[in-house]
Amino acid sequence: MDTAVSDAPQQYFLEDLSVGMSRSLKKTVTAEDVEKFAEVSGDYNPIHLDEDYAASATPFGGRIAHGMLTASFLSSMFGTRFPGLGCIYLSQSLRFKAPVRLGDAVTVTVTVAEINEEKARVTFDCVCSVGDKVVLDGQALLLVPSRS
Repeated sequence: MDTAVSDAPQQYFLEDLSVGMSRSLKKTVTAEDVEKFAEVSGDYNPIHLDEDYAASATPFGGRIAHGMLTASFLSSMFGTRFPGLGCIYLSQSLRFKAPVRLGDAVTVTVTVAEINEEKARVTFDCVCSVGDKVVLDGQALLLVPSRS
């Protein structure tokens, strides 16, 4: 597995991609991330924001991150790293498999699954994990610019 080593924007063109190519990034989820995501999304569910509520009234025993916050790390990967600048999200399927807790380091891995050169569309398998545990998976379809 190749790892994205830089936060600097990158760009892969359609011609640069091949089935099986993979890139990863790691992001540690903070309380500030969760609070900012609540502000932007309007999702103020106390399971994300209120430790006492989350500990006593949920099966998770404490606060967890918004599932869509974790999913947004995919957007970060696609839009700025792999394939990067110029790509356009067309669709995304998601399965939330386990909670992400504050302080968890989420590893985001995307792998080229299929390339449709005629339509300039690329399907990616997507996995977010915490340690060895998959917390989210799915597939994304992107429009990727060509060099020509």
